[in-house]
Amino acid sequence: MIVGHFGLAAGVKARETSVPLWSLMMATVWLDIAFVPLLLSGIEAIEPVPGTAGAFGQIIIHADWTHSLVGAVFLSAVLGVIAGLAWGRRAGWVLGGVSFSHWLLDLIVHRADMPVLPGNWGGIPRLGLGLWQYPFAEIIVEAAIIGGGAFLYYQAARSAVTSSGASSARPAMVAGLIVAGGVAILAYQASTLF
Repeated sequence: MIVGHFGLAAGVKARETSVPLWSLMMATVWLDIAFVPLLLSGIEAIEPVPGTAGAFGQIIIHADWTHSLVGAVFLSAVLGVIAGLAWGRRAGWVLGGVSFSHWLLDLIVHRADMPVLPGNWGGIPRLGLGLWQYPFAEIIVEAAIIGGGAFLYYQAARSAVTSSGASSARPAMVAGLIVAGGVAILAYQASTLF
């Protein structure tokens, strides 16, 4: 899941107007931001599912630290505390929650490759519902999340600018960019299937 994370952030912005949209977009991929240095250092890894080309949905992600349940709670709490210091307690809770939503959305799409404890300590069975095994269904789910989030963002932002007498062009442009970015990513993902 990539696009769905951003759709969720846009939808949250509709409700939490005081939290900057860029911070919600960053929070929703905070676990992936933490993943990159660990991937580059070889601590975490990505590999193709055996017998596949490793295209969209055909990968196993060994993010045993950043995407473990406990690791996600920890990283989300760290982000929440930092955001709370910068923008207040409510923003901290919101951004920490948006960060943790990443793990919840990934749980839906990942194969059973998400550990409960960091480093898969204790060998507890890994989690993942495996929607990636059905790539077209996964693309539809992500498209619905990005479309719904952009729509909620647009409705709330348009209402706010209309009541202030400002133009509604900016909310339409931002919502359009959110959808266009999502469509571009989903189109690329779909192209890897053929």
